[in-house]
Amino acid sequence: MKALQHSPFWALSVAILRGFLRDRAAVFFAVVFPLMFLVLFGGILGNQDQSKVDLIQVGAVPLVDGLPKDARAAFRQTFEVEHAKDRAAALEKVRKGDADVAVEQRGDRLVAHYTQTDQVKAAVTQGTLRAFVDGANVAATGQPPTYSFAAERVEDESLSVIQFVTPGLLGWAVAMSAAFGSAATLQGWRQSKLLRRLQLAPVGTGTIVAARVAVTLLVAFGQLAIFLALGAAAFGLTLTGSWWMAIPLVAVGTLCFMAIGLLAGALAKTTEGAVNLANFLVLPMAFLSGSFFPLDGAPAWLQRLSDLLPLKHFNSGMLDVMVRGEGPAAALAPLGILAGFAVVVTLLAARLFRWETT
Repeated sequence: MKALQHSPFWALSVAILRGFLRDRAAVFFAVVFPLMFLVLFGGILGNQDQSKVDLIQVGAVPLVDGLPKDARAAFRQTFEVEHAKDRAAALEKVRKGDADVAVEQRGDRLVAHYTQTDQVKAAVTQGTLRAFVDGANVAATGQPPTYSFAAERVEDESLSVIQFVTPGLLGWAVAMSAAFGSAATLQGWRQSKLLRRLQLAPVGTGTIVAARVAVTLLVAFGQLAIFLALGAAAFGLTLTGSWWMAIPLVAVGTLCFMAIGLLAGALAKTTEGAVNLANFLVLPMAFLSGSFFPLDGAPAWLQRLSDLLPLKHFNSGMLDVMVRGEGPAAALAPLGILAGFAVVVTLLAARLFRWETT
């Protein structure tokens, strides 16, 4: 241990880490800024339950009032019911978006007045009401139903929305920190002629690279620990499955996005240009990789495009092992893709690298 503390690698690592900690902007964008998004999403979604459908019951609706006990309980879990006598006023509320649907009964027919503004919710509402009508028809025959239905979620019952959001936000934070840090470091060292001085110093290139990688990995693991600690303490985040596989995923993901930063630093001629180019690469990738919202409803071509992005596989691997309860094998494919991407981009950055800006 003492030998390590007196080695060039240790001295360089400590110097780089101190430089990072003294740079308030770097600390803010690497740690504080992503945590602001976690707090924002956690505050909005942390305890969010599935919202009920706002339903206005116009006058007497015997079909609803006469539902069996179990069906009545399910109806109350699905709909937030408001009673009204004025049909025109109820329809106006639906038209303005203050309610989702207004129902009335005309003889043996249940009539639902809905707005097409939210087409998905309108379809769900109609399907749900139709199911209750079918159930009432079966009950009216006096015969027990032939079939029954039960719904069971495949994830742990304790999972909340914030647990699905955290891996994506963490992936974006790691990608942003690694890419921006390596881009700014490479270009900053090149502009200040530090690279040339280090080249002449009695320190091997491998030692310099290893020290920079070690500090970047340390920052990434710090982000992982802070995210998980804040999520658990403030929003009830719980980890499932082989969550510890997030550690190698973060390590390989960090190397992957360091490579992207190195490419940005090799292409740009100024520190500002390198950071802007890294931002140009990482920020759209975050939106297209599901860091902020799922892509399930996106067009097929956009989902295929996202499959080409390393952050998509990083987020997917983190989600599998941290939330979906998958085993270690679920992380192997993302690890391979991220490692391959890191190797290819690093070789490309090395090919384009110049010791001096022209």
